[in-house]
Amino acid sequence: MLFFRNINRTALLITIIISCVIQAIIININSPIEDKSYDSYFKINYKIEEDFIQRYKQVEKVAKAQKVVNKDEKEISNKKWRLEIESIGLNANISEGTDFKTLNKYIGHFENTKKAGGNIGLAAHNRGYKVNYFQNIKKLKSGDKITYFYNGKKYIYKVFTNYIILDTDWSVLEENNKREITLITCVENEPSLRRCVKGILVD
Repeated sequence: MLFFRNINRTALLITIIISCVIQAIIININSPIEDKSYDSYFKINYKIEEDFIQRYKQVEKVAKAQKVVNKDEKEISNKKWRLEIESIGLNANISEGTDFKTLNKYIGHFENTKKAGGNIGLAAHNRGYKVNYFQNIKKLKSGDKITYFYNGKKYIYKVFTNYIILDTDWSVLEENNKREITLITCVENEPSLRRCVKGILVD
């Protein structure tokens, strides 16, 4: 989508330049011979440059406005996709991906897992970063409620297990015909281990 926007913007700028050149030619053709002095030539070109600058500023203004709209749409989307765990005071937005940039602002969603109707995989930091949304999931007990919001719907899960796994154990994110939510975070001072909390859908 960004590629096509850049193409449209470039095409618009080319159109503006061509129109300015055509305008200059028409002005020169229609001007009396005695007016075609250096001064008149300078004034014509100055006007063309001024027109071009004004039109370019309009293009920039539209492009910036579009960026703001896209950013607002993303923020609105993220607010509709979030996680709440009342027992540990967690209320945070979710975003696609588990890269460093995403986890510095949101709870991240494992892209190869379901967003609803299956095993939903989520990850977040627990300490030492800008945001550490999963710092207290180690305190979750069996029966604690996890509330998940996605696509305008609300899903209630109950914790049924909280345990430690190896960082190479990806089986916890596999589909297993159960409607689960799986929360993953690091274990303090144990780089080869991960904490895994699982909840089962009850509502």
